[in-house]
Amino acid sequence: MSSAKILLADDHTMFVQGLQSFLEDEFELVGTVADGQELAEAARRLDPDVIVVDISMPVMNGLDAVRQLVKVGTTAKIIFLTMHADEQLMAEAFRCGASGYVLKQSAGEELITAIRQVLAGHQYVTPLVAAESARAPGRHPAQSLRLTPRQREVLQLVIEGRTMKEVAAQLGISTRTAESHKYEMMEGLGVETTAELIQYAIKLGLTST
Repeated sequence: MSSAKILLADDHTMFVQGLQSFLEDEFELVGTVADGQELAEAARRLDPDVIVVDISMPVMNGLDAVRQLVKVGTTAKIIFLTMHADEQLMAEAFRCGASGYVLKQSAGEELITAIRQVLAGHQYVTPLVAAESARAPGRHPAQSLRLTPRQREVLQLVIEGRTMKEVAAQLGISTRTAESHKYEMMEGLGVETTAELIQYAIKLGLTST
C-alpha cells in the first residue's frame, strides 16, 4: 500500500526540518511551505492526503488558509499543529474544517498517531487540550473569529499603534465607523480591551509583528 502524502505548512525552518526526518519513515512528505498563501497553492498542486498546518504564519494565518482550501473543495485531512493550548482556537480550527489539533510540544509520536487517526476517518485532539476542556465544562462556547475585510484592515492598523482618527483617515471612513468596527471585533472575540484584542490577533497570526 502506498504511503499517505503529507504537506507541512510552518514558518519555523528548524522545527519543520525535525518533523521531516521524523515523518518520512512512515509517510511521503510531498512538500513544505512557510505561509498561508503558499499553502493554498501547494495544496492544489500537490494534492496531499493530509495537511499539517500551523495557525500563526506570515502573509495569511493557518485558519484563513484552511478556510480557503475548504471553500475550493480540498479533500485533504487537516491537522493543526500549534503552540496554542487554547480551547477557543481549537474550536475555531474544527469549525474551519480541521480533523485534528496537536500541540507542538507534543509533536512526534503524537503527530503520527493524529495522522493515522484522521486518515482512518476519525478526529484527534491532543490530550493536553482535551483535559483542559474537561476541567472547565462551564466555559462559554468559543466566539467566532470570522472578520470582514474592513475589520481586518482596521485591526491591522490598530496593531500598528494607530489611533482611531488615524485609522479612519487612512481607510477613508469616519472615526465613529472605525470605532464601531473595533468594538464589534472586541465583542465577537469576547475581549474587553484594545490590548486584549491586539494580543488575540497576534496569537492568531493576523500580523507579522
